[in-house]
Amino acid sequence: MKSQLFGVSLGCSLLVCISAFYSSSDDVIELTPSNFNSEVIQSDSLWLVEFYAPWCGHCQNLTPDWKKAATALKGIVKVGAVDADQHKSLGGQYGVRGFPTIKIFGANKNKPEDYQGGRTSQAIVDGAMSALRTLVKERLSGKSGSSGYNRQSGGDSGGSKKDVVELTDDNFNEMVLESNEVWMVEFFAPWCGHCKNLEPEWAAAATAVKEQTKGMVRLGAVDATVHQGVSSRYGIRGFPTIKIFRKGEEPEDYQGGRSRSDIIARALDLFSDNAPAPELVEIINEDALKKTCEDSQLCIISVLPHILDTGAAGRNSYLDVMMKMADKYKKKMWGWLWTEAGAQMELEASLGIGGFGYPAMAAINTRKMKFALLRGSFSDTGIHEFLRELSVGRGSTATLGGGVMPKIHTVEPWDGKDGQLPEEEDYDLSDVELDDVTYDKTEL
Repeated sequence: MKSQLFGVSLGCSLLVCISAFYSSSDDVIELTPSNFNSEVIQSDSLWLVEFYAPWCGHCQNLTPDWKKAATALKGIVKVGAVDADQHKSLGGQYGVRGFPTIKIFGANKNKPEDYQGGRTSQAIVDGAMSALRTLVKERLSGKSGSSGYNRQSGGDSGGSKKDVVELTDDNFNEMVLESNEVWMVEFFAPWCGHCKNLEPEWAAAATAVKEQTKGMVRLGAVDATVHQGVSSRYGIRGFPTIKIFRKGEEPEDYQGGRSRSDIIARALDLFSDNAPAPELVEIINEDALKKTCEDSQLCIISVLPHILDTGAAGRNSYLDVMMKMADKYKKKMWGWLWTEAGAQMELEASLGIGGFGYPAMAAINTRKMKFALLRGSFSDTGIHEFLRELSVGRGSTATLGGGVMPKIHTVEPWDGKDGQLPEEEDYDLSDVELDDVTYDKTEL
């Protein structure tokens, strides 16, 4: 059954290849990493932005309604579109995992809202006007519509302010050099025009990076005109200067672009390079499953053969395959779990694993209660192909049995040893005189 995982439409055909859905003659504004900040983030207007992929059939179906809505809203609400297949960094910045995804950029441009309405032109216009009324009410009430962080003036300028850590001569060693996190640090001067241009990009990137790396990569800022000790230590001569700090290593000059998408992409690479492989958790109770999956977009669950069938060496070989794949996909921050065949029968039944034998693997989106089964081999190649297909929105998925997580039983964790057959109870038959036993033939 074709369904959805990660909110990705599996109706999108790979055979369809369209370079772009919109042209300059349309009222839909084509957005890219080079113009997104100036057009959307720094704009006072309300924006509706569609993130699409040219090969996606549902995106193609939406196009005429999106154009019609853009024409109806012209001069009132701005309507844009991003080819997120081509500009993956821009889509990733806003957590886009399925197509089409529509977001509303209102008062706080750094925290857009997901559009949840219908996909007809009328529904889109209605949703836009509702969002516009909300924005106007907020402005009437005196709520600020600004975004980013205002480090030069020191004022509160939105939700992202706290995600950029203010670094000083006094706290730099403790916060950065002695930290286990990776740091990207901007050295700025309040009078620097390039620093002011970077400010909203740095603030937006800080928020995205904090969320996507769970705080393992941090963004900080040093006013080099005030904190000259730490600035001179690292030879800061121009502004803004960005350096990367890893514990126990010499700082590295950041050589990338200055847009938020560039900054986020580099931060995610740093996270991937330095993050440990995720823990491989045995499902011994409900808490083990819940704790691992609740904060993960996807949980990868393997059902391994009984220990009597493989022994410790065989089981460890399967676990090694899982660990290798967990390390390969650690940037995804998925949860990885395993259980022994027969230990969690309700879970196996809800996934339909029984008919495929062991070892088996399933990928579960616990938020959407969707799952997909590994149909190939339980090997590096087979699992990699399975996960890669899911990552780009392909593959067959189904609804988890009943639409709820099955009952999880509390079991003893594996002790790492070979299994042992249960000892048979010895029966003393010395006192039984079999010759004296008679049977009534009518009972046979």
